[in-house]
Amino acid sequence: MAIRELLEDALKEPSIGTTACFSWHATPVGIAALWRAGQPPGAPPFDDALKEGLQVGLDLSREEREFHQLTNGLVLLFHS
Repeated sequence: MAIRELLEDALKEPSIGTTACFSWHATPVGIAALWRAGQPPGAPPFDDALKEGLQVGLDLSREEREFHQLTNGLVLLFHS
């Protein structure tokens, strides 16, 4: 199964937390931050996600990062 499919399936499950700009989801491939604050910025907002992740108890500063545009919207993926 491709990462995109795994993420889309995981986003159907309840989030593990929400912050001002993101809903947070545990997925089989890492922690996904789904942008939910309207139109996403031109560049993936990884710095915002790192700050807001701390609000839900997630220190993602050492994780690898990538982004995906899914049918649900922009997803920032953090993984080891």
